[in-house]
Amino acid sequence: MKQNYLSEVIYQIFALIVVVILVHATYVAIIRPNADFIQQQQTALQEADESYVAERSMYIILRDIEQETCIILMIWALTLIGMKTRRTLQERKLLDRELLQVSDGISILPDDARHFARPVQALPDNERYYLLPRALLAGLHRFGSTRSIQDASDTIKDICNGESDRLDSELSIVRYIAWAIPSIGFIGTVRGIGAALSQAHQAVSGDILGVTVSLGVAFNSTFVALVTSILLMFLLHQLLLLQDRLVLDTQAYCDEHLLRYLQVPEKDALE
Repeated sequence: MKQNYLSEVIYQIFALIVVVILVHATYVAIIRPNADFIQQQQTALQEADESYVAERSMYIILRDIEQETCIILMIWALTLIGMKTRRTLQERKLLDRELLQVSDGISILPDDARHFARPVQALPDNERYYLLPRALLAGLHRFGSTRSIQDASDTIKDICNGESDRLDSELSIVRYIAWAIPSIGFIGTVRGIGAALSQAHQAVSGDILGVTVSLGVAFNSTFVALVTSILLMFLLHQLLLLQDRLVLDTQAYCDEHLLRYLQVPEKDALE
């Protein structure tokens, strides 16, 4: 588990570095040069014809530093969501396998718990630490030591509840990013409005170009931040739903493939 945590931390840092490099390179090579060129064209047309209405360009909308930061954070969060989704789907594949190999009509006695645990223990290392094998092994070991079906059931529920809390806590960085993106957009809005107010004297004299450009910064940063935040929150909720279903389906799997086969000998039940 510690090794998995370390590998996830390394993945997060590496993914952030790669995303920053790629997005910034795209801005330097494509977005900002095109935005400056289009802005110059629109300015020239507006000076030549006061009735000219400039068309909205995606390059201009994405040009500023706030929009770049929002896109970097969104893509970084998407890589984290993709990593979590991939692992969750891998864990779900185990739900389609018969890990205990128990046939109908066969009961699992407390003394048999170690025997039925061997196929689960024989799984590859990367699969043995998934939720389903851990829940099955914990339930079998608990049943073998306490000779109580209720204790085995409670142990499985505790494992699943603990996994649910762990999965939820691991998404805290994604939730923070989803909160930070609109805040960054609001910073761009404040910066744009402040720049527009500093040029109010030019607007009074009839030159409103600087004011409109500054207000464009404000509105564009808000627009990009809200769009990226909506997309990110949608994908985050889809991942949360997938993880919740994994936990619930794991409990159902344990009930169907383990707990219903457990049986305590009559002499142990009487005691």
